[in-house]
Amino acid sequence: MATQDITAEEFNDVVTSNEIVLVDFWASWCGPCRQFAPTFAASSEQHPDVVFAKVDTEAEQELAAAADIRSIPTLMAFKKGRLIFNQAGALPPAALEELVQRVKEFDIDAAIAAQENGQPE
Repeated sequence: MATQDITAEEFNDVVTSNEIVLVDFWASWCGPCRQFAPTFAASSEQHPDVVFAKVDTEAEQELAAAADIRSIPTLMAFKKGRLIFNQAGALPPAALEELVQRVKEFDIDAAIAAQENGQPE
């Protein structure tokens, strides 16, 4: 599955209606963002069960501000609508693959249950 560009209007729906969503916050003028784009796209082809979304921080400044984006590229991972990873900086292919696997393996239901019971994750 290819990457998809999303807007502020689509963001919540995409994040909450899919099991796993990786979001790349980027801008066209950002060199590291342009370098990371092919890695992100290649990973999207390897993992059709994961939504790979891109947010253009220039076009979606309010969304970038709401997401507290301070540096780009920033990669966020959501599982069942919950943010479980947030990191600035471009990842090399092997690190992105490891992240995707860790997100897939992460037991979000147990984490939610622990949080609701007042236990640290």
